[in-house]
Amino acid sequence: QVQLVESGGGLVQAGGSLRLSCAASGSIFRILPVGWYRQAPGKQRDLVANITSGGITNYRDSVKGRFTISRDNAKNTVYLQMNSLKPEDTAVYYCNVDLTTSRSLWGPGTQVTVSS
Repeated sequence: QVQLVESGGGLVQAGGSLRLSCAASGSIFRILPVGWYRQAPGKQRDLVANITSGGITNYRDSVKGRFTISRDNAKNTVYLQMNSLKPEDTAVYYCNVDLTTSRSLWGPGTQVTVSS
């Protein structure tokens, strides 16, 4: 079974940077696509970025050029490097893995707060 734990969130001023980590347990993690999602208070959960097992990446338009998703399968970890942070990036960030079309795993989330 795969377990996901996010870390790296915190409070940062606008223009600053954070690197989020999604650490996984389970040997199948390395072959699975992984997504970073975020949810702000009162808002729906939205995809931020995802990465395939082969390293193909996708980003929502609002973070392109600022965020970078990467993975180190040897460490069972997926990263989200966030630069030039804006207050609108404030949200709880979640790591997600789709094991099957009907079975998804989520981490508990890590809070990112960007102050003005």
